[in-house]
Amino acid sequence: METEQERSRTAPRAPRAGRYEIDTGSSVLEFTTRHVFGLLPVRGTFAIRAGTVDVTEPLAASRIHAEIAAAGFDTGNRSRDAAVRSRRFLDADRHPLITFDADALEETADGARITGTLTASGVSTLVSLTAGECTVTPRGFTVRATARVDRKDFGVTASPGMAGRHLDVVLRIRCVQV
Repeated sequence: METEQERSRTAPRAPRAGRYEIDTGSSVLEFTTRHVFGLLPVRGTFAIRAGTVDVTEPLAASRIHAEIAAAGFDTGNRSRDAAVRSRRFLDADRHPLITFDADALEETADGARITGTLTASGVSTLVSLTAGECTVTPRGFTVRATARVDRKDFGVTASPGMAGRHLDVVLRIRCVQV
């Protein structure tokens, strides 16, 4: 009997049209930044809280809504994590959700560019994700996307030099058709 993974190898590159929910237990948002004047790397994750993906035909009209828990910022360093969740950075108590809403998807030679509004700390700005690997299964799909986010775009300017300006983000999102 053929497994879901084996079937996905022959599946089309784009998922079929329909509504999908982000499987938060199987999805991850990882980031890398630098601190101590750019000398040391910092790696961490954010908890993905919820999300939907509406895949359309044509694919360019597809829409994405994702919610990330600001308090889900985790680098494994309790004091740093508490500082980043505080009012000086993410202000997670006043702005518990980071949201991404995309309504522009452009197919590229090696995947897709997804452009949407990222809202963090009460400030919204356009961000483009580069989606590459996409594995389609009979019940959904998994996609890997990357982006670079500038914290200054969100008014997060505390601790210049000590906290990196850019976050390089890698998303691995699993979506299940509903």
